[in-house]
Amino acid sequence: MRSLRSRLILSILLPVFIVVPVLILGMSYLLQTQVIVANLANEMTRQAALVADISSSSVEIWQDPGEAQAFVARISRRLSAKLMLLDPEGHLLVSSDPADARYVGTVYAMPDLQSLLSKEMPAQITYNQSRIADVTVPVITSSGKVIGFVRLANPLASIYAQSEWLSQVALYVVIGGILAGLLVGWLLARDIERPLKRTSSAVYDLASGQQPLEVLDEEGPEEVRRLIHAFNRLVERLNSSEESRRRLLANMVHELGRPLGAMLSALQALRSGADQQIELRHELLEGMEGEVVLLQRLLDDLTHLDQGFGQMELQRQSINLADWLHTSLQTWSKAAAEKKQLWSLDIADDLPPVRMDPERLAQALGNLVGNAIHYTPRGGQVCVRSRREDGFVVIAVEDNGPGISLEEQEQIFQPFFRGKSARRFSDGMGLGLPIARDLVEAHGGRLTLESTPGKGSCFSIFLPV
Repeated sequence: MRSLRSRLILSILLPVFIVVPVLILGMSYLLQTQVIVANLANEMTRQAALVADISSSSVEIWQDPGEAQAFVARISRRLSAKLMLLDPEGHLLVSSDPADARYVGTVYAMPDLQSLLSKEMPAQITYNQSRIADVTVPVITSSGKVIGFVRLANPLASIYAQSEWLSQVALYVVIGGILAGLLVGWLLARDIERPLKRTSSAVYDLASGQQPLEVLDEEGPEEVRRLIHAFNRLVERLNSSEESRRRLLANMVHELGRPLGAMLSALQALRSGADQQIELRHELLEGMEGEVVLLQRLLDDLTHLDQGFGQMELQRQSINLADWLHTSLQTWSKAAAEKKQLWSLDIADDLPPVRMDPERLAQALGNLVGNAIHYTPRGGQVCVRSRREDGFVVIAVEDNGPGISLEEQEQIFQPFFRGKSARRFSDGMGLGLPIARDLVEAHGGRLTLESTPGKGSCFSIFLPV
């Protein structure tokens, strides 16, 4: 009884095993003693009283054995029990059963006459060991004299046999019900146990560190389906986390390996004598410094991703947005010029001051502008626009690059995700857009994307005024 199935089956059938047999036995006993036998005794008493009334008006019946025999033969045809007439002392005078002829004159045990006459219905009912019900009624004349007794005897063997047959039928019904209940209970228990067993096995595999995990079919009762649904959500999140971890490791190896390789090459060149040439040494050291800056930016991205931005403390200041935009975008205009791209600014003159952290927001804007310049081909166009709209200041970064497909637009803000266009380039870990979004949301704003494949993209920062 250690399995769930056996306990569920037992919980269903245990009341049947205990309650139903006791109920059947009790009903059989009550049916025999309180219904069938009681009704029979009442009917025999009524018949005996009727025979006594009829015979009390014919005194010759009790004086002439022939008259008594004729009376019994005539009356017994209408009775369901054996009819006997006894004299006042209890001697058998005549019986409707021919087999009792040899017992004529035999004295039968008689009830106490005084106690019998004191009853409202002067009749006595007895049951002997042979399962025979006897009803004895005194025959009283109009003058109040007892001239004999009428006795009816009815064997109860047939009645008990019928009740036993009914008990057997009830027992068979109970056994059939138990078997049917066992089958139904087994089916129900199996339907509950099967999904729970699969779920528990999957949870054990999860605890054992087995990968990859697969979602389970949500079946069974509502509570079990909810449990499986919760497990499937957990599996999806774990699989997503595992995939993110693998992408992070792969990207880190790739992104950290390139600047480290460049720095190692520069160091080897310096040790091989390049440090003797001042101009070459200066170029090598400047290149190493650039690679270190790149490494620092990658580490900052990872740190920001680990800490999150939803609860970070911002150093908010009241900033003139137009001046801030011109200052923050100067370096990016030079990067666009190096790629022969058409760079343009469209900043409205009525921009209100905005309370923000200029360094954090510059990081978010830089990620957007850097991506636009990076993925827009040579000779393309990059434009930064700013306007006021419905209680927000909008900063839009537009380009006419390759654009982003609708499928990728739903995943572009996930950490480590890189679209098809991004995979053509060696740098980047897929963290720029998630970091930009979190930084904007930390300011109480939102970051949106509109893009058409082949025509370009537009990222818009909405900052509350």
